[in-house]
Amino acid sequence: MTSETVAVVVVTFNRADLLVGMLDGLAAQTHAPDAVIVVDNASTDHTRAVLEARTDLPLHVTFAETNLGGAGGFHIGVRAAYDAGYDRVWLMDDDVVPAPDCLAVLMAVDADCLIAVREDRAGTLVEKAAVDFDLRNPFAVRPKRSAVDTVYADRASMPELVEVQNVAFEGFMVRRDVVAEIGFPDPAFFIFYDDAEYAVRARRAGRRIWAVRDAVLVRQLDFNQQHDLSGWKGFYMYRNLFVVHLRHGENALVRLKPWLITLVVVLLSPARGGRAEARNVIRAMASARGMRRLTPTAEPPR
Repeated sequence: MTSETVAVVVVTFNRADLLVGMLDGLAAQTHAPDAVIVVDNASTDHTRAVLEARTDLPLHVTFAETNLGGAGGFHIGVRAAYDAGYDRVWLMDDDVVPAPDCLAVLMAVDADCLIAVREDRAGTLVEKAAVDFDLRNPFAVRPKRSAVDTVYADRASMPELVEVQNVAFEGFMVRRDVVAEIGFPDPAFFIFYDDAEYAVRARRAGRRIWAVRDAVLVRQLDFNQQHDLSGWKGFYMYRNLFVVHLRHGENALVRLKPWLITLVVVLLSPARGGRAEARNVIRAMASARGMRRLTPTAEPPR
């Protein structure tokens, strides 16, 4: 068994009842975490009471004054874990529950970047991490070309380790030296694609990312990836997708793709989301241009 230390970073917002189950799962781990760093994004439900009542975990809680989004929360949590000197950091959302041996299985794998493999409450494989995340082809509208749950029918059909090219901050584990080299999650993303962008940075630094078949993480909510592109979430989905292409596109045509997507969405808006989606994508493109560089606070520590 590894002698490395590990801190769990959990970001939560107004999901106190789900958080209880997630914390129960951490308390039941056969490999106990050395710290559980929780960032509460200014919840207005009974999250504070839930956290203050826990005595069975090594909790370190930050109560943010405003909602920083998942990206801002993970930025704070990973930085706290790094500053405290932990060898590994395990990122976790508040709506997943790890199997009792999940952390032990991950810690037994000698690799810099790992993900636990997600399933739903019925045991169906729902791991969306990309097996192919294409930032080379300018004609691929979406960079995710295939995912673990589209390549494999179920967990049993997976090999022990599957290399993936992007991650979700739900069960992603990273070693301290990777953080030292590539920096922290970018808080400017707020929500969406902050995890994918971080994975691209890790891979560009030569780090491979492995999905660990026997590390089981159970999602308590169904995936809902059909967001209203004319609403506030649509702005972040467009903008952050554009930022990933502008920062990490592997050729000039890929880096031009956000402009083409913007043009197409505006032209098709009368038949799609109307003026609201057109305004969203124009605002997203303008904002993305200002995010071509990594936010300074996300840069590698000095």
